[in-house]
Amino acid sequence: MAHTVTVASQNHNEEEPLLPDSLDVPKRPTPLPKIQIAVLLLICLIEPIASQSILPYINQLVSELDIVGGDSRKVGYYAGLIESLFFVTQALTVLHWSRVSDRIGRKPVLLLGTFGLCLSMFCFGLSRTFWGLVLSRCITGALNGNVGVTKSMMGELTDVTNRAQGFAFLPIIWSSGAVIGPIIGGSLSRPQAHFSRLFTGNFWGDYPYFLPSLVAAMFAALTFLMILFFLQETLPGPLWYKPLPTVVDREATLRGGDYGTVSETSDLPVLGSDELDDPVPLKSLLVSKVLIPITCHCSVAVLQIAMCALQPLFYSASIQDGGLGFTPVTIGFWMSSLGVANGIVQALFFAPLISKFGPKTLYRIGHGSFAMFFALFPIIHMIAWRSGIVWPVWALLSCQLCISVVQSMAFSSVLIYITASAPNQKTLGAVHGLNQTTASAARAIGPALATSMFAYSMEHDILGGYAVYFVMIAITLVTSWFGAMLPVEPGN
Repeated sequence: MAHTVTVASQNHNEEEPLLPDSLDVPKRPTPLPKIQIAVLLLICLIEPIASQSILPYINQLVSELDIVGGDSRKVGYYAGLIESLFFVTQALTVLHWSRVSDRIGRKPVLLLGTFGLCLSMFCFGLSRTFWGLVLSRCITGALNGNVGVTKSMMGELTDVTNRAQGFAFLPIIWSSGAVIGPIIGGSLSRPQAHFSRLFTGNFWGDYPYFLPSLVAAMFAALTFLMILFFLQETLPGPLWYKPLPTVVDREATLRGGDYGTVSETSDLPVLGSDELDDPVPLKSLLVSKVLIPITCHCSVAVLQIAMCALQPLFYSASIQDGGLGFTPVTIGFWMSSLGVANGIVQALFFAPLISKFGPKTLYRIGHGSFAMFFALFPIIHMIAWRSGIVWPVWALLSCQLCISVVQSMAFSSVLIYITASAPNQKTLGAVHGLNQTTASAARAIGPALATSMFAYSMEHDILGGYAVYFVMIAITLVTSWFGAMLPVEPGN
């Protein structure tokens, strides 16, 4: 049975959302293009694998460098700097790559970004100096435009009926990477100590952290091949654009809103060149409808990256230095448990919850939960200081696990607002690039700020060494004001 959709007018109003609700939108969610979504999610998977795999051992690696001078309290300064430099270089380049993708297509930018990630992880494993580690992380940030482009493609592969379902996959995949990454980093670092019969050469003694970096690089290389051979371009015009002849559920895929009519021989949105506006000037995107959701995303991004930087430092530092004294294997296992719980809840409950409560309410709940998360750190440490690692410590760590699941829903909710704020399809990359630029700038500050405050608080015994957590709680409360400014419906 053939389906038709009213095609949007050739002249788009820049103040209208990219994908407004339409009276022609079907009640049933449109089936997602499975192969394209699968490849896109694989691209998203390698990002957390690469970033999270270094967390179980980064503090130990830094402590072995000459730069700390044997003072374990200084590890937080340098570990945070290494993590922040990636976001500094990403903030300087991600908008450029996103706007390039609006002109030459999404696929070539994704290929370059994946190649850069593979190269940088290989270099990271071979680095035994502080500046070598810095250079490898800068390579990742400078060449990596994937994070903004993948969100643009997700917006192009979905419509108003299935966008919550599509964007719900992103935190699920991040959580999956957060499971795999720490396992790789925690179990494969220093292989001579764990697998002495398999890794006997001097090389593994000289480069004890090369194996987890190599495995992460191999994931990136595999993803590069999947992009090259299976991912189809979603932006009409570039030479890469080749719709696949597939039929979903024995019927043509129907896409509502401004996507136009989708033929029965394509599982991707088919838009003629006359249905697309040219990219608008960047300054025309600096309006409240775009900037408010970007600011909301920026606020949760800085809180989340500070949390991710503090967690492994808190777990690895000795109880005397304000932590719990966990080994890299224990850190990897526990952080993987966080990812498992997050992925399960996102997969089962995000789409129903957003239908019931709406994206604004879900965002504000997720944002506010950061305050509870940071408040548990000093409580956990006080128990460990007095009684050691006893069952109440594990119970409160489990409470943090549950809270982190709620936090992730804030990201998916605000991404729906950001996608709906784009004036037209050829500015979708620029909007997500602008969003990722601000998020990367915030994330560049987050790790160094959080870990430095942790080290400074302990070194000078400010508020019993817990000053960093009070600062993060205050930041959470102040930035909650931005969530109140979101409209009830995305795109308004």
